[in-house]
Amino acid sequence: MMILNLLEVCIIAFLFFFVFQCFFLDNKSHKSPLFKNWPFLGMIPGLVVEIHRIYDWMVEALEASDLNFVFKGAWFTGTDLLLTADPRNIHHILSSNFQNYPKGPEFKKIFDILGEGIVAADSKLGEDLRKSNHTLFHHKDFLELAVSSNISKLKKGLIPLLDRAVKRNIILDLQDVFKRYMFDISSILMTGYDPMSLSTEMPEVEFAEAVDLGEEAIFYRHLKPVILWMLQKWIGIGLEKKLRVSMLTVDEMLAKIISSRREEISRGKRETSVDVLTYYINVDTTKYKYLKPSSDKFIRDVVFSLLIAGRDTTSSSLLTWFFWLLSMHPQVMAKIKHEINTKYDPEDLEKLVYLHAALSETMRLYPPLPFNHKSPLESDLLPSGHKVEAHSMILISMYALGRMRSVWGEDASDFKPERWISDEGVLRHEPSYKFLVFNSGPRTCLGKHLALLQMKMVAVNIIQNYDFKIVEGQMIEPVRSVILSMKHKVNKVGDFKIVEGQMINTKYDPEGLKVTVSKKI
Repeated sequence: MMILNLLEVCIIAFLFFFVFQCFFLDNKSHKSPLFKNWPFLGMIPGLVVEIHRIYDWMVEALEASDLNFVFKGAWFTGTDLLLTADPRNIHHILSSNFQNYPKGPEFKKIFDILGEGIVAADSKLGEDLRKSNHTLFHHKDFLELAVSSNISKLKKGLIPLLDRAVKRNIILDLQDVFKRYMFDISSILMTGYDPMSLSTEMPEVEFAEAVDLGEEAIFYRHLKPVILWMLQKWIGIGLEKKLRVSMLTVDEMLAKIISSRREEISRGKRETSVDVLTYYINVDTTKYKYLKPSSDKFIRDVVFSLLIAGRDTTSSSLLTWFFWLLSMHPQVMAKIKHEINTKYDPEDLEKLVYLHAALSETMRLYPPLPFNHKSPLESDLLPSGHKVEAHSMILISMYALGRMRSVWGEDASDFKPERWISDEGVLRHEPSYKFLVFNSGPRTCLGKHLALLQMKMVAVNIIQNYDFKIVEGQMIEPVRSVILSMKHKVNKVGDFKIVEGQMINTKYDPEGLKVTVSKKI
């Protein structure tokens, strides 16, 4: 283990030396977003230089290369890939030639923590999971549970927390608040259990920390040679060791919940419950013959995949970026407030057209999933003219797609909700291969309607009753992960945490968006 650690240090030291020699001493190379393909090392030196701003680099590289960039990894490492934000290619891969782009073995290897859940499942199992998910997510009782749990969590969790922050002048980490909110809601819908992580006590959430670590590790698996991260996993070092330890926490928690639910069902309880866990334990295998309700491992994979999707994708990360953007664009906030005051109907949130447009614009600029990993089963020729070999890696950059001027116009980088509203005042539809937040083709997100409903409910309740002010000195940037969460650096007061409204200097600084909150008069 010590030898491997030493080897990694030597490799990294060599790379940085090489980068310094080839890039920082070469102004022409350093200015271009397109990496030079060096002997043996490929484009890895350039990636090392830009890794701290990887998402913005993707935007620049794809703009400079007509929406498609061929990245050459180090020799014999299997890290070559095609980076694309070309709507023609996206439509081809996700819709018209969908059968040639399954999740595949490489995806499952990288996302192994998801097991046989719907995110990673292919073929007949994937079809059965999508069909059964569709049935459940459109079931009247499940939709009623979703609405009632959101209303309850708003009244008993979010509002008391915000009121306490107002009364005691406490600075909040808004992202942490939204993640806790969505974790509780997702847990109720997926397991029937409310962990009560959103409360005035703000308890430590081991599950959340474990998932965040897992998402970071999976991000870096996309950049490392497979043999390297698999060797780290086998020996147990670095992020792979942390991932393994964190997954033990997740598996232990879910094992207890699954065991308890099976016992309740055997005693005649919970049989009619509409949460995901109970549904799949009781699922009809004559109708869905590829599902395995008797397997605890299968149930764990199904629940875990949906739990992550509910907590981390559209709702929690999107809401944080949404309120940050509103703080930067007060004229948009004013229009949303006016619309809520004049058109709000709790029974018909669809009337809030401008709010919907602002949420869509946020998702365009800050998609919860910054990229999508695809691999062709057989060699293919893409509409862009790029030939991709069987089992090669393709990364669709949703983050870059939303910022491409050739796709969205010269104002692509601007936050402009009006682009989503027609001259007649109704919402403008954009094709999914252009606006990819909810995926496209056969794998279109089944929880799209539910996610939008949750976001609108939270946004309306907060905007109606509270005002937020962003704490000064925060340098906001996206986290390098498979989920586009937010992190900040505090450049004026140093690292701090909040204890009863006081900023205490410390090395601990949770990622998120620090805000002060006041009650609307």
